[in-house]
Amino acid sequence: MAVDDDHVIRGLLEVNLEMEGHDVVTAVDGRDALEKVQTDPPDLILLDVMMPNVNGWQVAETLKQDPRTRTIPIIFLSARAMEADVRKGTDLGVQAYVTKPFDPIDLMELVNRLIAEHAA
Repeated sequence: MAVDDDHVIRGLLEVNLEMEGHDVVTAVDGRDALEKVQTDPPDLILLDVMMPNVNGWQVAETLKQDPRTRTIPIIFLSARAMEADVRKGTDLGVQAYVTKPFDPIDLMELVNRLIAEHAA
């Protein structure tokens, strides 16, 4: 699942994930993501931090508290590169924190690795 309020980034993520052979569900904000996760839990979530309505922090916290979704790997994508933000993501239990702009090749390698680890 790719969650970002920026349609350009969401589209970029979708194209890159599909090129890697993944089925992709997108969400326009945190509220949309939480609804979609409940009906069709993804193998992994690429999650923007700064979004309207429900932000990425809130989405991650909600998912990590729910026994049905707590093991879904989450990669934060954010323009916020402060050490405190990275630490907050780690404290929430996300698997990685990638800053924007990101290298799509590196991101897809990380996605594939986390999905394989989660499946094992």
